[in-house]
Amino acid sequence: MRRQRLEAVALAYGQNEAPVVTAKAQDELAERIIEIAKEQGIYIAQDPQLLAMLSRLDLEEQIPPQLYAAVAVILSWAYWLKGMEPGDEKETPPQASL
Repeated sequence: MRRQRLEAVALAYGQNEAPVVTAKAQDELAERIIEIAKEQGIYIAQDPQLLAMLSRLDLEEQIPPQLYAAVAVILSWAYWLKGMEPGDEKETPPQASL
């Protein structure tokens, strides 16, 4: 039985105008990105449709405006889980991995 391909995209937001793709990978490297994110307490979301769109972006590329709403939902959860409020990102940028 063939194993399903694992993918991961990491975003950072806080010091940028819009969230930026900071890492992306498949299979073993994707597993490592997820493992490191968990170790760092970074929120991990599972959204296959958003992942497909984000995986088309280049590293260090800001997300396009049409993805703002979808990413905002995930970042709002990341804020909530860390006990942060809007404006706190200037001090400690929340991060998310998909």
